[in-house]
Amino acid sequence: MAFDNFIPEVWSARLLEHLDNIHVYAGLMNRDYEGDIKAFGDTVHINQLGSITIRDYDGTEIEDPEELDGEQQNLVIDKAKYFNFQVKDINNAQSNPKLIDSAMQRASYGINDEIDRYLAQLLVSGCKAENVLYGDSNAVKPTAANAYDYLVDLGTVLSENNVPMLGRWAVIPPWYHALLLKDERFVGNGTGYNQAVLQGGVVGEAAGFQIHLSNNVPNTNGQHYKVLAGTNAGGAFAEQLVELEAYRLEKNFSDAVKGLHVYGAKVVQPGALAVMTVDK
Repeated sequence: MAFDNFIPEVWSARLLEHLDNIHVYAGLMNRDYEGDIKAFGDTVHINQLGSITIRDYDGTEIEDPEELDGEQQNLVIDKAKYFNFQVKDINNAQSNPKLIDSAMQRASYGINDEIDRYLAQLLVSGCKAENVLYGDSNAVKPTAANAYDYLVDLGTVLSENNVPMLGRWAVIPPWYHALLLKDERFVGNGTGYNQAVLQGGVVGEAAGFQIHLSNNVPNTNGQHYKVLAGTNAGGAFAEQLVELEAYRLEKNFSDAVKGLHVYGAKVVQPGALAVMTVDK
């Protein structure tokens, strides 16, 4: 049978590569985990390095080295999505890299959309309460004149929580990006970089943030958009394609490919996240 020669590694590699390229919220989380993901319900361990004490030096001896208190948090792989599509001939598809790439690209877009919506809600709801700059009751309406300024305020919230400047990001909806494009402080900052939409939704830099664009910014019927900012210390994420197989359709002269993608996420440092609610 044609699918006896099915090579799952070829197909799964293309799916995971496409996912890495288009993830927005997932790409802004800690992906440093230990343990193999083999099935739905597995647990992996997220690594977090503790702080290092800075000591005074009197010009003579130094104290014994401290032991880093690296903390591990368990992350349960408790979410799963699958895809199932048919192809006329597996062998022919595998000899056509463009066909494999196109098929797995379409699958990855569907999976990514589900994952990013889930992660956006998870991170927003897990943000430290004191780090919510504006809520539903006092949401602000940014304009071209002050959209940049509101990002500055969001960065101040993180700074007051001792969140490092390095690696800060913010995720905004397209209409907010349109306002920033009317502000010279945004378009004039690293002009070439800020004019190019890159992989992962990156559209530029503003107010100390790498700015990411997403249609999955949580909102309520087109209002009360939750603009999220932080660093990848805020949340942890792990994913894997654990099942991928080909089979023959009973009622058709075609082969089919089905796959199971599993993932899990959690907020690990609520203070490394900040949220402001903005209305369109």
